[in-house]
Amino acid sequence: MSFTSRIPGFYRLPIEARRKAIAELSGCDLDLLHQAVDRGLEPSQADKVVENVLGIYGLPFGIALNFLVNGRDHLLPMVVEEPSVIAAASNAARMVRQSGGFQAQMVESLMTAQVQLHDVTDEPLAAKRLSDSTSELLVRAAAAVPNLIARGGGPRSLEVRCLGQGYVVLHIHVDCKDAMGANLVNTIAEAVGPLAAKIAGATLGLRILSNLCDRRRVHVKCKVRVADLVRNERPNGDGVAESGPEDRASWAPANGASGQTIAQGITHASRFAELDPYRAATHNKGVMNGLDAVCIATGNDFRAVEAGAHAYAARSGRYQPLATWSLVNDHLEGNLELPLALGIVGGTLRIHPTAKLALRIAGVQSADELSILAAAAGLASNLAALRALASEGIQRGHMSLHARSIALEAGAIGDEVEHVAEAIAAQTSINLQTAQAVLRRLRDA
Repeated sequence: MSFTSRIPGFYRLPIEARRKAIAELSGCDLDLLHQAVDRGLEPSQADKVVENVLGIYGLPFGIALNFLVNGRDHLLPMVVEEPSVIAAASNAARMVRQSGGFQAQMVESLMTAQVQLHDVTDEPLAAKRLSDSTSELLVRAAAAVPNLIARGGGPRSLEVRCLGQGYVVLHIHVDCKDAMGANLVNTIAEAVGPLAAKIAGATLGLRILSNLCDRRRVHVKCKVRVADLVRNERPNGDGVAESGPEDRASWAPANGASGQTIAQGITHASRFAELDPYRAATHNKGVMNGLDAVCIATGNDFRAVEAGAHAYAARSGRYQPLATWSLVNDHLEGNLELPLALGIVGGTLRIHPTAKLALRIAGVQSADELSILAAAAGLASNLAALRALASEGIQRGHMSLHARSIALEAGAIGDEVEHVAEAIAAQTSINLQTAQAVLRRLRDA
């Protein structure tokens, strides 16, 4: 099977067939894939990771399809509990790939260690002394992380900021290579702190990384042809139409909106987010739907990612959208930039078999490449949400997928699940009572 992230009919396959297809495409051993997604982290392992362990909490592990990023196809592992996230991202990625896919790059790749200094009587003088001691401080920082130096990483530069009220903070910018870098950066901060306090004539305060890693940013952009915004109806797991030719479905959205109307609606929604922080928060949640799901699947700290993203969104003093959309001729153009510190070594990845599997499936060779893919997933998820809002409304596609969960809650098994889900979605009565009634009729037939 030649490698592609387009797998028509993938969502219709039984789970075992999906596993075989992904194992063959990604080059993963099928038995190891089974073990990773069926068992994952053992309770005995979890007991060494966190405290007071009782067991393992499971979440769905799925694959987003259709992602073409910087000219390469990628399968994106996602771990998420919310219906429609994977289907919507796959659907948006399919539209984007028809216009060349996502283009992305790391703007920089440096983490920041902070050393807090207080009780400073002359802040400008302390700042000058620290700046004049840059070489000495960098030598001390490098000595604290010899293994990182051996891998080609390490401290790269210093920055001094005067905060007022006797506070000065020293930033050490560090290339962490393929690690997220929290432990490395904290080690450097601890090592440099006492020397920095002595040089500044200050009291030593906190020594820790900043999750506002604005020196480790990713920028991703894409285009979507206006005509492609009306190609398929509610997204399924493959991001294609439920019926008709996959890439040429002839349906129009429920409200009859044209591609031009949907594109204009998306740009108005984007502008709304720029003008209103209440809307921007929900707009950015749409970005994080896809981005967080990739982070969790690959064993990365999604809480750190969230903190950095939202801080970056508010860097101007007003909370802003991370992704923006504009209509240029016959294309919708999207841009997303945010700080993103992900790793492919260390941390959870040392012990978690499913996180290791996710990296193998994604086909990434570096932390920067993983960050680029995660950001592409974020931009795709944002596009999917805005497209739904600008055409049929957010609930139609989301609730049709949510119907499966209600069918399961009602007691449906096997093929009954889809029958019940389709029936209650068609009735727009997606609740437990309706599902139970449909299930009874189905079994009595």
